[in-house]
Amino acid sequence: MEHNSSNFIRNIIKEDIESGKHKEIITRFPPEPNGYLHIGHAKSIVINFGLADEFNGKTNLRFDDTNPSKEDQEYVDSIKEDVQWLGFEWDSMLYASNYFDEMYKRAILLIKKEKAYVDDLTAEQIREFRGSLTEPGKESPYRNRSIEENLDLFERMKNGEFENGSKVLRAKIDMSSPNLNLRDPVIYRVSHAEHHNTGDKWCIYPMYDFAHPLEDAIEGITHSICTTEFEDHRPLYDWVVAECEMENVPRQYEFGRLNITNTVMSKRKLKQLVDEGYVDGWDDPRMPTVSGLRRRGYTPEAIREFVKETGVSKNSGTVESAMLEHFVREDLKLKALRTMGILRPLKVVITNYPEGQVEMLDAENNPENPEMGTRQIPFSREIYIEQDDFMENPPKKYFRLFPGNEVRLKHAYFIKCEEFIKDEEGNVVELHCTYDPETKSGTGFTGRKVKGTIHWVDASQAVPAEFRLYEPLIKDEELEAAEQSGEETTFLDHVNPNSLQIVQGFVEPNMKDVKAHDKFQFFRHGYFNVDPKNSTPEKPVFNLIVSLKSSFKL
Repeated sequence: MEHNSSNFIRNIIKEDIESGKHKEIITRFPPEPNGYLHIGHAKSIVINFGLADEFNGKTNLRFDDTNPSKEDQEYVDSIKEDVQWLGFEWDSMLYASNYFDEMYKRAILLIKKEKAYVDDLTAEQIREFRGSLTEPGKESPYRNRSIEENLDLFERMKNGEFENGSKVLRAKIDMSSPNLNLRDPVIYRVSHAEHHNTGDKWCIYPMYDFAHPLEDAIEGITHSICTTEFEDHRPLYDWVVAECEMENVPRQYEFGRLNITNTVMSKRKLKQLVDEGYVDGWDDPRMPTVSGLRRRGYTPEAIREFVKETGVSKNSGTVESAMLEHFVREDLKLKALRTMGILRPLKVVITNYPEGQVEMLDAENNPENPEMGTRQIPFSREIYIEQDDFMENPPKKYFRLFPGNEVRLKHAYFIKCEEFIKDEEGNVVELHCTYDPETKSGTGFTGRKVKGTIHWVDASQAVPAEFRLYEPLIKDEELEAAEQSGEETTFLDHVNPNSLQIVQGFVEPNMKDVKAHDKFQFFRHGYFNVDPKNSTPEKPVFNLIVSLKSSFKL
């Protein structure tokens, strides 16, 4: 992993290998399959896989599937696809549910050691008895049940004799501990739910804080890397590993989670956006999900470089979304074909160009990367330009088309606006221009200069296209201002109504055979990706990845 000077986890691993504590490094990426991965998960993926790769270790992809009511095979499939797309291969693909038998045995061990008991309190009563940061908890009246009674009740829980919520198994630790996580946490609950992997074999399921350390220990994980919200859970993690008498003793290390401006990074909130129809699914190009970023046109290389640049530290800072966009531009500038697309067409008739004639002009595919070669583009009497490239009454320093002004058409000729035609509403719908045949691009014409260069597409062979233009999904400034003023508000009140704008235009004829995920830089507009869902051979759909310019500086 690069950018590692401040990576404290890397330094720990290096010391562990040099001291002989570990001969091999084994990490894991352990998502719960209850939603799609987002860019915060991408950071965890890059850290876990990157560190193992650097030290010739292994990384397991392990699905933390201990909560069947919220999990789905769809999420399992999407997670596998995302990890591979980001450029990583796991050594083993595993499921927490494969260890349910082992976890059950360890729970029996805790009961026999008088370290766990079956409790009949309701979830609400358990919360009340737990106390607070300033008040110690109260012991459950069921805390001192005998080993025999606990073993009997726990087996009957497993056998399906009790309803959901009627009984739980709790660890017996310390109800007065200053760490609330150690106040007899629930480690098993009754749940009569079908599981995507184990079917209806189980009607009790382990809680995350019990299951997770056991999974790490069973797999021989050496460094269990997670985000800082689990720091307070570490004493419980260590307690479970020790009291369950696990042979392998993993260690947990926490890093600051990744937050990005103008979006939300909570799986629950992202699911809300999907379920309530604010976006078109988990892979909507406005979403910070890995599948959304992929569909929009972000590249795995750009995401990996962005994550490395954010570094690994204990602090959970918020990063400008412009920083991620910067890495996308850097990655695409030498890869993407430069071409011309007209997003809001205005027809131009070149009145002195021969009717019926079409000539082919040379255009470079990427001036920053000459190896990408050139292409031929048609030019004839009728073309489309952008509506914005003509003004009837222009302000000063407007160098594009207006009555009497001359501009260069990119890769073509100078044209001069002679007249314009309006419709009944007063909108300009057509320009009549003349061209100067002496001014063809590439001929070295030096007779006179023009200040404006505009792009265009030949009307006779233009391919109709749809362009989807994106703005940030959440208006951060609005949300912060509302929260600071004490106003009752949720993030849904600040979803940007202009986050998606769809326009119909045209692209060059060589674009008629584009494929899903082909990427282009449209002259003056930005980088675009061919949408994999909505594009058709008759009409490609292009998603705006990023605009061309940014004020962001590393």
